[in-house]
Amino acid sequence: MAHPKSRISKQRKRKRRTHVKATAPHVMVCEKTGEPHLYHRAYYHNGALYYKGQVVIEAAVDEDTE
Repeated sequence: MAHPKSRISKQRKRKRRTHVKATAPHVMVCEKTGEPHLYHRAYYHNGALYYKGQVVIEAAVDEDTE
């Protein structure tokens, strides 16, 4: 008599067997700007792009307003 190869789908079985849990992202506060950001990620502060406490891209200044 024929029977199904698996009564529980592979997806359900693998979800149950996993032990890897989602964790909260690690947030760091920059010493120079005081801005909270994710580790190893660039972040904007006052229009400038910072990475590892140093300015990577300066803030864009509109020439029309000067």
